[in-house]
Amino acid sequence: MATHAHPKRTGLWDWLTTVDHKKIGILYLIAGGFFFLIGGLEALLMRIQLMYPNQEIFVGGTFNQLLTMHGTTMIFLAAMPIIFALMNAIVPLQIGARDVAFPFLNSLGFWLFFLGGVLLNLSWFLGGAPDAGWTAYLPLSGKNYSGAGVDFYVLGLQIAGIGTWVGGINFLVTIINMRAPGLTFMRLPLFTWSVFVTSALILFAFPAITVSLVLLMFDRLFGGAFFEPALGGNIVIWQHLFWVFGHPEVYILILPAFGVISEVIATFSKKRLFGYSAMVFATVLIGFLGFMVWAHHMFTVGLGPVANSLFSIATMLIAVPTGIKIFNWLFTMWGGHIRFTAANLWAVGFLPTFVIGGMTGVMLSVPPADYQFQDSYFVVAHFHYTIVGGMVFALFSGLHYWWPKMFGKILNETLGKIGFWFFFIGFHLTFFPQHFLGLIGMPRRVFTYLPNQGMELGNFISTIGAFSMTVGTLVFLANVVATAMSKQKAPADPWDGRTLEWTISSPAPEYNFAQTPLVRGLDAFWIEKMAGKKKMTPAEPLGEIHMPSPSIIPLIMSLGLFIAGFGFMNHAYLIVIIGMGITVVCMFLRSIYDDPGYHLHPDEEEVKA
Repeated sequence: MATHAHPKRTGLWDWLTTVDHKKIGILYLIAGGFFFLIGGLEALLMRIQLMYPNQEIFVGGTFNQLLTMHGTTMIFLAAMPIIFALMNAIVPLQIGARDVAFPFLNSLGFWLFFLGGVLLNLSWFLGGAPDAGWTAYLPLSGKNYSGAGVDFYVLGLQIAGIGTWVGGINFLVTIINMRAPGLTFMRLPLFTWSVFVTSALILFAFPAITVSLVLLMFDRLFGGAFFEPALGGNIVIWQHLFWVFGHPEVYILILPAFGVISEVIATFSKKRLFGYSAMVFATVLIGFLGFMVWAHHMFTVGLGPVANSLFSIATMLIAVPTGIKIFNWLFTMWGGHIRFTAANLWAVGFLPTFVIGGMTGVMLSVPPADYQFQDSYFVVAHFHYTIVGGMVFALFSGLHYWWPKMFGKILNETLGKIGFWFFFIGFHLTFFPQHFLGLIGMPRRVFTYLPNQGMELGNFISTIGAFSMTVGTLVFLANVVATAMSKQKAPADPWDGRTLEWTISSPAPEYNFAQTPLVRGLDAFWIEKMAGKKKMTPAEPLGEIHMPSPSIIPLIMSLGLFIAGFGFMNHAYLIVIIGMGITVVCMFLRSIYDDPGYHLHPDEEEVKA
């Protein structure tokens, strides 16, 4: 196939040292999937505790740990990496690039995220998990009210957050600089557009959480007074800092989901996406407004009527670009040749589910109403309708859609549909009753409730739904295993796709494109198909392809910070020095060693095939 200028790596060593964006995407998917299962198990254990009133299975501190770790794991360690899995696997292919802008940085971002997540989850075995809620509100997360678990939270999320941040920078530069000739911004696929805006949000939002975690670390480990009222600190500052990050984070999660839905619905309706330019501007506007609304999480803090009114209006405004998207997806399907594949079932199921989440969001944006809803199960229902009914549905859709491009095999359609119905029905059984539980006064984050208060039926149905979602997830895992064991190979273009990733073999070769394609308009591959061509017109002659060398340095750099984290927690400053020393030495080696990479020579026959 191609000649290598360095020895070909195989097995585990290949995965530990890879800088290939496609393999890093698979690593993100495996790690994120693992944490998704852990977070799901934590949720299921909470629902078992709440199935009947006055149960005593997981009570008190144990329940608080489950609750904190469920939220933290799902947001930071499951949702984010699975999004990064699709970003890595697909965006370079959609823009006709051979790799991301900074392959080394891409690998570093993954290992930082992964080891930060491992550090956080080790808390279960080393004295107890964090127990202050996933938002870690002060004073609960201060050293007077919570144990060492919050130290794991503070340091684990700092390490993982750095990984996400460098990933965001990488994709911004990749999309700006690495597009194929002719691929202007207004010809980008919607998924790539959503990743572009998401990367900008990551760039500006993650420093806020990093700063707040550093301040909390100083309070907890070094006797600081940032959030300690007795020493002149202010606990409300934490809420501002957290939500200045936390609300853009919601859009960091949901915008790539919107991008996936746009790709899937257009492909399986056999139509160009309706209102493309309006969709692009709506995406940018949602990203912009996402930074304007953080204090709607704080209506009950006492900011006053002026601040509450401004943040209320800004929150309602976000419904406008979101509504534009919903109608454009519906108009895309209108009159189309719709195929209800498993991927499209997830996408169509997303639409009504996310609309319900959006409607309850508008209800919560009204400050007088929010005074009643806040800290009740109504908020829990709203949040899960947007994040699970929105983002998780879209991720399942994207995985079914792009699985052949990532792994060279098509997921079993029958199992895919069975898994969808179990998850879809289970989701609504779980979270729809929680709206009403909240309205009759059930507070969130409590481990029990009294009988004869009208809460038994809602909680019972909710728990049954959680079991159904579990079955749906297990069916998806069975599908993955069955597909991996099957001998059937996927064609290059199994869905009759519209964008550049479907122009190359499944899975994509190491160098992605033997010749950079020439883009002539929106839905580049579809334009060529309509012109009667089977492949893209190349923008360059066939020649040697430069590839970056694999490296173990990103893993060792990340391990250095992982070790330093343990040192900080235990005030063992020798370990801190050793850990930070490892990281600094790796940075030094990376700086002085000029890596020339290697070259590949694609065969003429392979290109013509």
